[in-house]
Amino acid sequence: MSAKVLATTENMPYADWLELRKQGIGGSDASVVCGISRYKSPVELWMNKTGQLPDQEAGEAAYWGTQLEPFVRAEFTKRTGIEVRTVNQLLQSEEYPFMLANLDGICEVPDVGTCIFEAKTASAYKAGEWEDTIPDEYALQLAHYMAVTGYAGAYIAVLIGGNTFKWKFIERDEELISMLIELESAFWDHVQNCTPPPLDGSDASAKFLADRFCDSIPQSHITLPDTAVTLLAQYDEACEQLEIVTEQKQRAENLLKEMMGENEVGTAGDRIVTWKSMSQERLDSKTLKAEHPALCKKYTNKTSYRRFTVKAAS
Repeated sequence: MSAKVLATTENMPYADWLELRKQGIGGSDASVVCGISRYKSPVELWMNKTGQLPDQEAGEAAYWGTQLEPFVRAEFTKRTGIEVRTVNQLLQSEEYPFMLANLDGICEVPDVGTCIFEAKTASAYKAGEWEDTIPDEYALQLAHYMAVTGYAGAYIAVLIGGNTFKWKFIERDEELISMLIELESAFWDHVQNCTPPPLDGSDASAKFLADRFCDSIPQSHITLPDTAVTLLAQYDEACEQLEIVTEQKQRAENLLKEMMGENEVGTAGDRIVTWKSMSQERLDSKTLKAEHPALCKKYTNKTSYRRFTVKAAS
């Protein structure tokens, strides 16, 4: 498998780069296509690729990740002795033209060959995700890059919390790459046919629906298709299971609290249990409204949302 240069990205305006990415699936899109992204659903990605959803501006984390990329690259070379060459190009797979790659760099490794280099930054809160492996979304990103380029491996380096530096070598996994190509091919068929992929049970899909259909039409009514009956049965079964599991969880918590008594910390095996006294201040909105109604009205914001319920027809 080999790649060709779709465009040179050096000094390319960010808006132009985003437009180019709509011509295919990039490495950061791989986890979304596979349905494991915590931030975006496959339907959102499909709408973006079909021009129905505008690109989101890069946030603070993405901005600082870009700014710190040269530092992460230099520190990797300093610690490993492996030189990294930057790649200011958007690559396109010749065999699967919908697969694109924007690499942070490449490096030559003895007995391995050309490898991908990827630089990351991460919050200290995510340190656990880098303990023994790398986050799944990055594993898929690197597999995607290896699928596009045909390279034998990849190095990923990360600066965690501004004071912890780690790197890891990821070998080419043909089974994972084959699965990824299959899933991305199916997704790109949806893009080309302008047919949305099915929704999943992720928080990203739920957020997408809440944003997409934020307001209901008062008193409007439709008859749902026959498939809704099956979905309602699944919904009811899940609610029953959730009630059972919730009760089991609460019972275990209650028994542990009974064992704790007035103690704040308890240990059992390799687990630590805490039951601490906490305090917080809350605004007494009821008293404020009664004694200072004008002030209360001035600083009260109205929000709206749609509540989902299922009940028996009367």
